[in-house]
Amino acid sequence: MPVAVVTGASKGLGRALAEGLARRGWDLVLDARTARVLEEAARAAGAHGTRVVALAGDVTDAAHRAELVAAAAGLGSLDLVVSNASALGAEPLVRLDALPPAGLRAALETNVVAALGLVQEALPLLRASAAGTVIVVSSDAAAEAYETWGGYGASKAALDHLAAVLAVEEPGLRVWAVDPGDMGTDLYAAAVPDDPDPRPAPEAVVPGFLRLLERRPPSGRYAAPALLEAAP
Repeated sequence: MPVAVVTGASKGLGRALAEGLARRGWDLVLDARTARVLEEAARAAGAHGTRVVALAGDVTDAAHRAELVAAAAGLGSLDLVVSNASALGAEPLVRLDALPPAGLRAALETNVVAALGLVQEALPLLRASAAGTVIVVSSDAAAEAYETWGGYGASKAALDHLAAVLAVEEPGLRVWAVDPGDMGTDLYAAAVPDDPDPRPAPEAVVPGFLRLLERRPPSGRYAAPALLEAAP
């Protein structure tokens, strides 16, 4: 069975994607900071009959990243890394004139530096896989200028560029930056707590990610909603 590491997998998109992969027969190594919630997500994914390893920790910790990759190796391979764990930099989001530099550093550390660190740790196994793949979860805030989203958007724009360069440097891999579009998640609620508008559940965009894995288009930046609209 193919093996995936999914970060930020205790809830929201990470949990939904983990369950979607498990339904397709993927073995999983799941990461999140809160052990209790992560274990619940692991049980839900494991109910589909695949092997699931839950490792609580912080992706900004190099030792934890090494533990995630070692766990994948223990399952036999590593075919997919999904960098989904994200930090906003400020909760709720604020304009740039009020964004603490420490908040921006925290967003960059989680969203960019940790994502690169995980890929660096995983590259030997990914290169050995016949279908080695990296997915970084992006945002429309990486490409559009939205008030108060400057720090978070800047970190996701940096992540997009990191993925684009990785794709050039590692032509044997598929490297996709995926913008999932609007979703009703705890992260969004923390970012904009006063927004009353309903948003799609994360489960609604998972088929777009799965379609990428099925069709394996060239490395690049994709929007999950557009992938769904393009489905036959």
